[in-house]
Amino acid sequence: MNIETIGLLILAYLTGSISSAVIVCRIMSLPDPREFGSNNPGATNVLRLGGKKAAILTLIGDILKAVIPILIGYALELHSRNLGWVGFMAFIGHLYPLYFNLKGGKGMATYFGVLVTLSPVLLIYGLTTWLITAFFTRYSSLASMLTSIAVSAFGFYIDKKYFFPLFAMSLILIWRHRSNIKNLWNGTERKLTDKKMT
Repeated sequence: MNIETIGLLILAYLTGSISSAVIVCRIMSLPDPREFGSNNPGATNVLRLGGKKAAILTLIGDILKAVIPILIGYALELHSRNLGWVGFMAFIGHLYPLYFNLKGGKGMATYFGVLVTLSPVLLIYGLTTWLITAFFTRYSSLASMLTSIAVSAFGFYIDKKYFFPLFAMSLILIWRHRSNIKNLWNGTERKLTDKKMT
């Protein structure tokens, strides 16, 4: 692994550490998403706290956190195997942001950002899985977990060079959703259609 790759891995983590949810909520004078709602600084919680506009801005920001460092990796002609780990580091930065006391989101938007730049086929497969699951269940958390599992499984057969970072992200995503798993089991998980919190 050369110095360019190491530097980009560090940059990806630092980029991932920028909390779009916190920044958007501060600009729009909304409650801190780490202290209200589900206490998760992600697009779903921002949707409930501030509505669609705030959620869309958060989503775009979280996706770009992975897209930008990976695009830099393409420009530097990094090996495709290393590009997957660049995306992984952006994902880790989102979960454990350096600038926000290591209190980050659950990573799904940044995960999609990784797919956007690494594999359009896996992105389409992942988006389809998420949308179908969310449409029928209305649970963002369940859609996220099933999507990460499905993408890892599908990716193993069509694009093995990204399998290990994607599989690692899948395991971490499920771990980060452990409270949601408990809520789903108990029937107390909030749905996407739940009313906006104030």
